[in-house]
Amino acid sequence: MADTATTAATAAYGSLPFAEQIAFFKRKLNLPTTSWTDIYTQEHDYAFVVAGANRDAIVTDFRAAVEKAIAEGTTLEDFRKDFDHIVTRHGWDYNGSRNWRSKVIYDTNLSTSYAAGRWEQLQDAPYWQYDHADWVQTPREQHEAWDGLVLAKDDPWWRTHYPPNGWGCQCSVRGLWPRDLQRLGKTGPDATPPVQWVERTIGKNSPNGPRTVQVPEGIDPGFEYAPGRSRLQSAMPPERPEPPVPGSAGGHGLPNQRPLEPLPPPRTIPAKVLLPQGLPPETYVQGFLQPFGATLEQPAIVRDVVGERLVVGRELFQTAQGAWKVLKRGREQFLPLLAQTLLQPDEVWVRLEWLYTLQKAVVRRRYVARFAVAEQEVPALVVFEHGQDGWAGITVFQGAAQSTDDWRVGVRLYQRK
Repeated sequence: MADTATTAATAAYGSLPFAEQIAFFKRKLNLPTTSWTDIYTQEHDYAFVVAGANRDAIVTDFRAAVEKAIAEGTTLEDFRKDFDHIVTRHGWDYNGSRNWRSKVIYDTNLSTSYAAGRWEQLQDAPYWQYDHADWVQTPREQHEAWDGLVLAKDDPWWRTHYPPNGWGCQCSVRGLWPRDLQRLGKTGPDATPPVQWVERTIGKNSPNGPRTVQVPEGIDPGFEYAPGRSRLQSAMPPERPEPPVPGSAGGHGLPNQRPLEPLPPPRTIPAKVLLPQGLPPETYVQGFLQPFGATLEQPAIVRDVVGERLVVGRELFQTAQGAWKVLKRGREQFLPLLAQTLLQPDEVWVRLEWLYTLQKAVVRRRYVARFAVAEQEVPALVVFEHGQDGWAGITVFQGAAQSTDDWRVGVRLYQRK
């Protein structure tokens, strides 16, 4: 039975690496620690640690061994050979048995990187289903109870119960669509299970001393988070302080071009698409997020018309301190148009923009669209700009004398037919 479990775990987390999983692990920073409690929950999205490995050289070697296990799909026994070499080379005095310690390092890194990669992949699916691994020798009662549970992807329950949910946990999540719910005999998601919080003491033998944490019942301390979620939120670019401007700063012969034909005719939309004035800032932000399937609680990954991925969420309209920025510039009514421009632009341009103050060039992608809004005499021109230095957007109602061509600069990647 033990061999069966090992084989299944290897198939789930070792032999089938994928791009999002590998990218998640590669973006981590090495961090020496003295105890496993030094780094907790979502901090693992950014740091690679091995509990008790308190020297850079040891962490670097372990990182290389784990990265090889993820990228090449090596087995636990292969990893144990690397583990033995590292321990011998550095004379590392670790706690626990050799088999136990090597398995913890291997399983935890492969399962969390797998889960983080899947978190990114699952963003397109509106419903998620909890899947308990039925081959586990000693299943946890709560995990078995959650098997088959279907919830909306933005249900807050996933923030604390997205697997793995403990040491050695092999649970996973699969994405579902409305047709899948029909096949399961469901008309909608299940009721969210109640969460019972309990206190646990961790780090009893830590040099920093023990501490008490609260975790949902059925979740091991340190696993009450969704791997990859915080990384997804941090992928949202900050808003630039200045709005986009026509044309390009150019500079040093950058290959920026001009269009040879006009924009497609404006699309007609009803006036009710625009939001009324005087609403709370959260309502305006929801109006922007809703077309992407995102909410105030849950960001979403969006693939645009040229195949590029963007992350959208409430943080696009907040300061680093969480204050809303959506009410400035009087743009809040037009946020639904900004969302439609990103989803269905008339054109997409990419260009190099020379920043004279910084003496460097940045790549910016510009989404341009025009809308004929009912009850408005002239069409609305909407521009959403995304680059390495942040994002910016404008909505203007143009008169006949104004040209859209100054916004169409760089290399055109797409034009609506």
